[in-house]
Amino acid sequence: MSLYPIVEQLESVFDQAYVDGSDDELFASGYLRGHFDLVVAKMELNDETDPALVMPHLRAAVEAAKHELAPADQAHIQNLMTRLDAVAASADS
Repeated sequence: MSLYPIVEQLESVFDQAYVDGSDDELFASGYLRGHFDLVVAKMELNDETDPALVMPHLRAAVEAAKHELAPADQAHIQNLMTRLDAVAASADS
């Protein structure tokens, strides 16, 4: 299995936020994109190629850092995570 097709599909969600997102969506996208890039890099370093692991790793990274965010920001992050989950689920089908 290759990690890259799902990575590209999820990256398109981040890219779309830059094109037509609100300020809150831009913040959430930038915040999550940083975590996403680190997750993917760690997976590559560990030779983890299972695309089904991307979202669980991303959720764990965000959960570990949620103390950094105000409740309103956490809500924006969660909204974008929901969109990412939907894209990842459709990629699995």
